[in-house]
Amino acid sequence: MLLRKDIPLKYVVGKIRFEFIFVSVYAMAFGLIHNYLSINSITIPIAVPAIVGTIISLLLAFRSNQAYDRWWEARIIWGAIVNDSRTLVRQVLTFYKDSEHSKEAMDFKTRFALRQSAWCYSLGNFLRNHDQLMPIKRFLTDEEYRYVSRHKHVPNALLMLHGRDIRRALQEEKINSYQQVEIDQTISRLCDAMGKCERIKNTIFPTTYSLYIHFALYLFVLLLPFGLTEYFGFIEAPLVITISSVFFLIEKMAIHLQDPFENKPTDTPVTTIARSIEITLRHMVSEHREESDIKNIDIELPKMEGAFYVM
Repeated sequence: MLLRKDIPLKYVVGKIRFEFIFVSVYAMAFGLIHNYLSINSITIPIAVPAIVGTIISLLLAFRSNQAYDRWWEARIIWGAIVNDSRTLVRQVLTFYKDSEHSKEAMDFKTRFALRQSAWCYSLGNFLRNHDQLMPIKRFLTDEEYRYVSRHKHVPNALLMLHGRDIRRALQEEKINSYQQVEIDQTISRLCDAMGKCERIKNTIFPTTYSLYIHFALYLFVLLLPFGLTEYFGFIEAPLVITISSVFFLIEKMAIHLQDPFENKPTDTPVTTIARSIEITLRHMVSEHREESDIKNIDIELPKMEGAFYVM
């Protein structure tokens, strides 16, 4: 779902450019010293770097699995947000009393759907440490925008507005208490999903674990040329560079996957998902308006962000 275009080689190599430069300089310097200074007696059995490499492979496999679990959990959470957003708007459209298809009722339902779209965009920006208000102003009334702009946690403020409108609808007997409970449960699930995303965002991978893997990787790189001199000669340097680069790339992959809300090509595509939710909610409201013989709204959809993110 994330990547349908080929990732540029420059982008891949750029992720390990410092490690690549270090390994290249070290491998070529080692090869020159061994061949031109005839220091061929300094070798170690190939089994030594092989054992270290096996240990590192197990550690990297564990880290990659844990990082992918974090990414996949984030994607599951946003999948649930898609479902609950549709459920919330469907409940508002069907529960809210509108026997005469009044414009006031349709405005309430439309405002609710647009606010839910705003919630999805603001949550994505909040998780990526971007401006939470920038993508949502066009969805809100002036009063709503002034309210949420006073809060540091804009998505939570939008859920408060949801709750306020549902309470008012109950007081005005537009919905009954059972319907209010059902809608409130859906809003609670959205709040729960928001908290799960924040948990993933704020829970860092153990620093000591990352440090030990990095230390073991450099130890492996330093030992590897000593075990290859008597077998490969002049092709030793390219071989060391290739093997080391593979290990460093796997480490970088795990590092990127463990933070799915950092606005990288490997992120959970929250902007694309939010746009998909917005389109669906607009269609739901438009169809309901057509059934009510009330003119449809026509608001320009936002452009999709991120060259790597596709529907």
